[in-house]
Amino acid sequence: MSVDKKPVVAVTIGDPAGIGPEITVATLMDKSVYDECKPFLIGSVPIIQRAMKIQGCDFPINKITHPDQAKFSWGTLDVLETGDYDCDNIVWGKVQQLAGKMSLDYVMKSIELGMAGAIDVVSTAPIHKEAIKLAGCKLPGHTEIYQVETRSDYGLTMFHVHNLRVFFVSRHMALKDACDYANKERVLACVQQIHHEFSALNIQNPRIAVAALNPHGSDNGLFGHEEADNLIPAVKAAQAEGINAIGPVPADSVFHLGKLGKYDAILSLYHDQGHIACKTLDFERSITITFGLPFMRSSVDHGTAFDIAGTGKAGTVSMLESTLVAARYWKMKQQ
Repeated sequence: MSVDKKPVVAVTIGDPAGIGPEITVATLMDKSVYDECKPFLIGSVPIIQRAMKIQGCDFPINKITHPDQAKFSWGTLDVLETGDYDCDNIVWGKVQQLAGKMSLDYVMKSIELGMAGAIDVVSTAPIHKEAIKLAGCKLPGHTEIYQVETRSDYGLTMFHVHNLRVFFVSRHMALKDACDYANKERVLACVQQIHHEFSALNIQNPRIAVAALNPHGSDNGLFGHEEADNLIPAVKAAQAEGINAIGPVPADSVFHLGKLGKYDAILSLYHDQGHIACKTLDFERSITITFGLPFMRSSVDHGTAFDIAGTGKAGTVSMLESTLVAARYWKMKQQ
């Protein structure tokens, strides 16, 4: 596709019992989305109609079976359904097997379309881990499903918030295990993948900072040995390959320096190390991008919020940001 074209973006509505339907409807009610991309919803019309009432949306629905049939015009909701479900039995704010199955079906349809080249980007609303498990899914969440089902070598998660881009060696892992998990080989592999993906975004010689694990980066071994045993060797090995790797940089300053623009990317060693920094900076605009797939994939970084589902209280900024930012990253690849 040429640079001046807009990406076709599939927006999955997530767990139908959560806030996903209402925040995805709100996203497609925002005219700015159509300035950046060609969006449509993957979901169930009765669930979407219920969400439209919450958002005060009176747009007509254009039911499609393929993105080619979409109007991509603000004021109309293009909706691709994945089946005929007993939507009347979907209860707001409750873990349900049917809801888990529906949310999985939406994801699988997006993968099918992505693998066929029918879409460029997927922006995903939250699914519920317990619900998809009840529906028979053995994978823990979105990222793993997309990586396995697309047969990708890796699914590299990046947090994007303002000008911070934060990657993770590990995410959903006990902290005690995550410290051991961040060995030389895994850290080096992450740095190599970041370099590869950013080069594809036309970011020349990306500056990649590796966060330290221990206070003050261990102060030459005073507070731990992980830097000397794993992190410094990983950085040096990356540098030997011509990668602009930096660090390890003490974690109490690396994110501030990244915010100032000193680094193009930061590699966080575990979940909370990077999440706390990003969400403190701007909780609503912290979104995730998954690199390494055949298509661009983004997601909000919050859950199904069952406690407020169906009340109209859900914030909609994250879903809008997820869709817009993914479209912009796709455009960076076309340059």
